[in-house]
Order: sequence, then C-alpha cells, then structure tokens
Amino acid sequence: MSAVADSPVHSSSSDDFAAFLDTELGASSPDSSPVKEAENEDELESVSRIKRRKIESIEETEGSTSEGIIKQNLEASVDVDVCAHPGSFGSMCIRCGQKLDGESGVTFGYIHKGLRLHDEEISRLRNTDMKSLLCRRKLYFVLDLDHTLLNSTHLSHLSPEESHLFNRTDSLQDVSKGSLFKLEHMHMMTKLRPFVRSFLKEASEMFEMYIYTMGDRPYALEMAKLLDPRGEYFNAKVISRDDGTQKHQKGLDVVLGQESAVLILDDTEHAWMKHKDNLILMERYHFFASSCRQFGFNCKSLAELGNDEDETDGALAKILKVLKKVHCKFFDKRQEDLVDRDVRFCHQFEVKSWVDV
Repeated sequence: MSAVADSPVHSSSSDDFAAFLDTELGASSPDSSPVKEAENEDELESVSRIKRRKIESIEETEGSTSEGIIKQNLEASVDVDVCAHPGSFGSMCIRCGQKLDGESGVTFGYIHKGLRLHDEEISRLRNTDMKSLLCRRKLYFVLDLDHTLLNSTHLSHLSPEESHLFNRTDSLQDVSKGSLFKLEHMHMMTKLRPFVRSFLKEASEMFEMYIYTMGDRPYALEMAKLLDPRGEYFNAKVISRDDGTQKHQKGLDVVLGQESAVLILDDTEHAWMKHKDNLILMERYHFFASSCRQFGFNCKSLAELGNDEDETDGALAKILKVLKKVHCKFFDKRQEDLVDRDVRFCHQFEVKSWVDV
C-alpha cells in the first residue's frame, strides 16, 4: 500500500517518510505481507477470515489425542498470530485485518486517509525514526505557513494601491522561479517571503521538515506546491487544522518525531501552548494590506510601499543562523550520547537572542 496515495505532495526518494512508515508498520509482524497487499476493507476482511480459520483449526486439533509436542507447537503458533492491533484503517486493523470496535489512538490522516495509530505503535515508530535521523545528523523542524514563510490574501482584499501586483505575478508553470502568485481557482494571491527557497534548502540539510498550518488542507497543499514544487523537503508531511487533535491549537502528537528533537518555527506563540520550549517565535511577514489590518497595524503594507524584506539580512536569514548554531550544539561530540540530548536545552539562549544575530 502507498501511504501517499491520497496526497499530491510526495516523493519517490529512498528516504520518503511515508514509505518509511509503510515499511515500519509491516516490519513488526512476521506475517504482514498479506496485509500490505490489502488496499481496501474487503481485502482486509479476507485476511481476517484466513486468520480466524487458522486459529479455529488449531483449537480443534488441541481437542484431539495428538502428542504433547504437536500441541505445544500449535500453541506457539497461536501466540505468534495474536495481533496487538497497532493501528487501523477505518475499522480494520492495519496488521491482521480484524474489524475493531471503537476508536483509540491518534489519527494520521495527512499520511494516509483513515490511518489511526495506537500510542505504543507511535512510540515505536518515533524511536525507530529517531535512531535513523540521528545517524544522518538531522533533527525535526515544524514550520508554520502564514506570516512565517509566506503571506496570502483574497484578491478582493487587495487595496487600490496594491492593484499594480496583478501585472507582477509570476508564472505557475515553474513556480521555483517566482515568488508572487495569483491562484485564480482559490481567488487568492500569495507572496513567498524573501530568502525562503534558500532557507528551506539549507534547513533541509539539518532537519526532517513538516508544514503545520491552521489553514485547511486544500490551502496547505497548494502552499506546499509553491514552496516545494519538486517534493524535496516535505513529501507527505503537510499537516493542516483538519489533522489536529485540539481546536485552535497545534500539537506534536500528530508529528512522528521525538519532542526532544523537534524545533518549531511559528509567528503565533499561543498556538503552541504545550510546546513553548520547542518554539522559535518568528517575526511576522506583512506583505499585503489585509495582513496589516488583521493585526491592527494602521500603516501601509510592503506591497503598497513597493518594498520588501531584505534577502540577506531579513528574518529568515537570521533564523537560519540560529538553526545552524542549535544544530551544531546538539551534535557537539564533547557531549554525552545523542539519544540523551534535548534540543530544547540547546536552543534556549539562541532563540531568546535571535533578533540580535
């Protein structure tokens, strides 16, 4: 099964996160191949029937006069076949195909529609991925969209002084060469923050990156296409408000990364009430007049002034310097084992002083 089948933001690279999840979900079971081939509930139900027939056959054999050694072997077979139900697609167990009653665990719909993982399986995946990541000298980085990496506005909200932007928009045929885009189908205009492409390229060498936005999923995927048209940085790791577990809050419970190795970049502190120690608070990007009005600023926008942030000395350039310092400190060879380190301790000083970098 492909964990990115429902997402247009994916990659076929060997370190594809969704492919990693597929592998890990199957690797924990010695009899997982039938389930991996099952792509719908009918096939999963078929696998479930096979399992039940196997166990029923064993129970009948136990009632016969077979020798003790045969009975012991059969009992061992039952033990192997007992499934802990690590997660589900819809109402079916992802491993054995059994129909499950009730819902438990956390939904990871951004990885695959209908995927729900239980706490023990989430912990196992995080531990496994953490070891792989540390071997590659990488950490996790969760990035907000609006006012952090870009600024968007409805076309109807453009002021008369911003009307000149209609003649300056870049082609959607190759978005990697542009920064200002008119999305007709969404009645929206989006401006990427200066330096954002260089920022993502350099950050990707130090971090496994996620997008996490309070926007809805269609918007999140459209913005991911503008920022990462080749699927090099985020793949299927695009989280929207539809994927969160708490209303008006973002949480790391839907991120398959250890909290001790996660940094967050966001312009809104109160969106991360449970994870303030992981947060790098970002200076807001107000390119459009509607953004200034949204936050109560009675001033002209950058677009109205015909101006923009500086590429080499803007907010993202300063943040990148902070990230490099944090990464260097975390992987300092003079410290204890990597698995015992905590990025939240490494970045406290740098985060508080990043505006002075």
